[in-house]
Amino acid sequence: MRIGIRAHDMEKAPFEELVKNISKKGFFCTHIALKKSISEFNVNEEAMTPGMALYIKQVFAENKVDIAVLGCYLNLANPNPEKLKKIIDTYKAHIRFASLLGCGVVGTETGAVNEEYRYEEANHSQEALEIFIQNLRQVVEYAEKMGVILAIEPVYKHIVYNNQRAREVLDAIQSPNLQIIFDPVNQISLENYTKQDEIIQSAFELLGKEIAVIHAKDFVIENDTIKSVAAGKGLFHYEPLMKLIKEKKPYIHVTLEDTNPENVFEAKGYLEEIYAKV
Repeated sequence: MRIGIRAHDMEKAPFEELVKNISKKGFFCTHIALKKSISEFNVNEEAMTPGMALYIKQVFAENKVDIAVLGCYLNLANPNPEKLKKIIDTYKAHIRFASLLGCGVVGTETGAVNEEYRYEEANHSQEALEIFIQNLRQVVEYAEKMGVILAIEPVYKHIVYNNQRAREVLDAIQSPNLQIIFDPVNQISLENYTKQDEIIQSAFELLGKEIAVIHAKDFVIENDTIKSVAAGKGLFHYEPLMKLIKEKKPYIHVTLEDTNPENVFEAKGYLEEIYAKV
């Protein structure tokens, strides 16, 4: 597997130094959200020119680090029409940028039926799913025109909350440019955490061909809530996931989440150790 890290989980540093540090820590790829990772120059939409894209691409290439995911995590089910239009325009800007950047996918989660992007029961309704599919469709069509892969990430609190809903979205849109970021911990709730092996297995059965990226973290239960932590620090069963990655997805991008500079080597080593022995 090509193991990586979110750029904003690294030590704060100027962009070129940040990329060098990712490489020095032994990572092969990164998940980058421009505004969270770069502060010394403008990365708003008006600044996302071909020149900037090719400059960023060059810096990553010089350090032999892939851009696994260009993050654009906005609410594609926002009920405010004006805000939704701006959100869709932002996705299109990221897709244009990605077409020159040479990244693996543009990554997104799957929204909520409110402007605050928060969980409510209506997120899990069929109506919410239909709204998301309708809005996602036009973004995917643009990705097709630009030759870019858009990857959605199922999350329990959002509209696409499990593997079955993700399959519905893929079947409805029917595009090779729509794929999946699989983060098993993001699908875990208090109701299903004891069935995590089934979540992993069903992902590879239902979505196997479309899984493009894996996110790697862990979870604990605190005050009757699921809390994300660094890989190896919680209750998640990594053996079945690593076994399926080794069998089905050689060289896939696997990016660590919820790490910090103090525990990143431990989390990386934990995954590598399990991968080596399964």
